[in-house]
Amino acid sequence: MSTEACTVAEENRVAADGALQPEEVLALVPQQPPFRFIDEIIELDPEHIVAQYVFPEDADFYRGHFPGRPITPGVILIEAMAQAGVVAFGIYLYALEFSAQEVESMLTVFTDASVDFSGQVLPGDRVTTTGRLKFFRRKK
Repeated sequence: MSTEACTVAEENRVAADGALQPEEVLALVPQQPPFRFIDEIIELDPEHIVAQYVFPEDADFYRGHFPGRPITPGVILIEAMAQAGVVAFGIYLYALEFSAQEVESMLTVFTDASVDFSGQVLPGDRVTTTGRLKFFRRKK
């Protein structure tokens, strides 16, 4: 089977089971550049998500956090985690259970986090975020 035929066969399999492709999920994330902190979804299935983002050296928040020695604010790192682990993963799970069309009317809200930071994220650093399914019920 040719590469092109494999690609078409794979697309048909995914379409048949209702799963969105990572690129489709990324396009449905309501946060978009410059406030989307996901460049790429590396892995995605009903149990987990792995996403990556490179913090650009010219991001506006580095000008004031901190001049001459910029670091990525913790609140931005929490936003990156929420976008991957709650929003993008939630979109994927929601589309599996309901439909991709319904996703556009969905509102995602992130309400709680307990985070320990073990180091600094500097301009230009690539961050990998991993989320695992804890529960998904009643559209949440």
